[in-house]
Amino acid sequence: MKKDGNRLEGIGERIDVRLTLLEEALGMTPGDPEIYGNWIASKAPEPENGAEEVGVIEGMDAVEDATTCFPRTEDGVPFCWDYQIKGFFKDACSALRRVPGTRSSKLTAFKKVIDGTVFVEQRRIPFQLPEGAECGRCERPLRASSASGERVALAASETVPAGTVLEFSILVMNPKDAETVREWLDYGALRGLFQWRNSGKGRFEWEEVA
Repeated sequence: MKKDGNRLEGIGERIDVRLTLLEEALGMTPGDPEIYGNWIASKAPEPENGAEEVGVIEGMDAVEDATTCFPRTEDGVPFCWDYQIKGFFKDACSALRRVPGTRSSKLTAFKKVIDGTVFVEQRRIPFQLPEGAECGRCERPLRASSASGERVALAASETVPAGTVLEFSILVMNPKDAETVREWLDYGALRGLFQWRNSGKGRFEWEEVA
């Protein structure tokens, strides 16, 4: 029997976003395919998505002993995955729920809302670096207390510079949540994307585009 099309088409509100980094952002993807497959991709809700992500890492040239990096398109362009943006939404909503007067403070079961009714339409979101810019590298110490005393390790990550642009579309199935999503995006100027955002890395401004 022939299907009549997607009955959900036209439901909800679409937000087209242009996001510009105010500070450099750090890659989150382990450059070792085995580590990525065992610890990250294996936990993907859809097995084919995990296999796709491992395949991207296996097809990349090694990033010079960087602990974490950005995946690359077939043309070598760094990108982030859709779920990394949704991870930011969860982080933003979790924080803003503690702030009286925000829309997020009134949103119940927010993780289920983000998982089930808020979608980033593009699976891979390319980074548009400023003209002439290249990916860089950020090294920082990681400190941890243990029974034998404080331990310090050096972490390294690939970076994309301030001024880098991301463009993507967000489908909010319940239109009443659209302003809450915009609130999370506004929060990005204070709380950045990806790794080491407590230090201000990955802070951004955004605008809606036609």
